Amino acid sequence: MGRIRIALIGPGSIGGSVGAWLAQSDDHDITVCARTPFEQLQVETPKGVITARPKLLTDPDMGTPVDWVLVATKTYDVEATARWFRTLVGPNTRVAVLQNGAEHVARFAPYLPIERILPAVVDIPAERVAAGHIRQRRMGTIMVPQGAAGEAFVGLLAHTPIAVSTTDDFITVLWNKLALNCAGAISALTLQPGGVAWRDDIAEIQRAMVRECVAVGRAEGARLADDLPDAVIANCRAAPRDSINSMFADRAAGRPMELDARNGVIVRLGAKHGIPTPINTMIVALIEAAVAGV
Repeated sequence: MGRIRIALIGPGSIGGSVGAWLAQSDDHDITVCARTPFEQLQVETPKGVITARPKLLTDPDMGTPVDWVLVATKTYDVEATARWFRTLVGPNTRVAVLQNGAEHVARFAPYLPIERILPAVVDIPAERVAAGHIRQRRMGTIMVPQGAAGEAFVGLLAHTPIAVSTTDDFITVLWNKLALNCAGAISALTLQPGGVAWRDDIAEIQRAMVRECVAVGRAEGARLADDLPDAVIANCRAAPRDSINSMFADRAAGRPMELDARNGVIVRLGAKHGIPTPINTMIVALIEAAVAGV
C-alpha cells in the first residue's frame, strides 16, 4: 500500500499544528494549501519543537486528487476553501472539516456530497506566531463521528500525541465545544486575554452566554449537563492567564472574526426554536459595532 496522500487547507494555528504532526510519519504524503508561501512548518509543542517541510500549493488549479482533504480554514472562508475541491477531491476522497461552530456539514454541503464530509471537533490550544510558525500550548484532542470514515481519520493521527477518537454522540461533543467557544467572545470584545474570566462579573456574563448555548444545543439534540456553565468558567480559569483565542487574535490584527460561527449561530438557531438568546445577541451586536466603528 502506498503513502496516504493528505492535503491540508489552511495552515493557521490548528491546521499548522495538525499538518506538522501528520508530517512526522513517513506513511503520509502531505501537501499544504495556503494563500501565502512559507519555508516550513515549525510548531512549539509541549513535547518540544517539531518541524516539517511539506509540499506547498498556493494555486487551487495546481492540485491533484488526494485520499484526504483536511479543512482548517476559518468558517467565513468557505467559498475560497471550496475552490480547492475541484482539483483535490477525487472519486474516493474524504473531506474532514476541522472548524469551529455547529454547522460543519451544512457549510460544505453545497460543494460536496454529504456522505464525503467528516466533521471534527478540535480542542488544541494554539496560536499562530507567524506564517508557518505556531505555538501549541497543549497536545489537545480531536473527536469525530463513529463510523468507517471516523476510524480512518483516527488512524491518520495515531502516531501523534494528539488524542484523536470517535464518538457515537457527536452532536453533544459539538455543542460542548461551542459552549466554550461562545464564552471566548468576551476576550474579542474586551481585547483582554483569557485571564479576564477571573473577574467574577465577567465570569457571570460568560455563564449567561453558556446557559443560552445549552438551551439551544438541547433543542438541537445535544445532551448537555446542567453544570456546563460552571465547567466552562473552570476551563477558562485553568488556562494560562495570557492565553488568547482566535477571535481575540483576529480582532487585534484587524482580520475578520468567526463571530457568526461561535455566537451568531446560537442566536440564529435560538430564533428557529423560539429560545431567547439576549446575552449572545448583545455580544454579537457590540462586537459588530466595535469593529464597524459606529
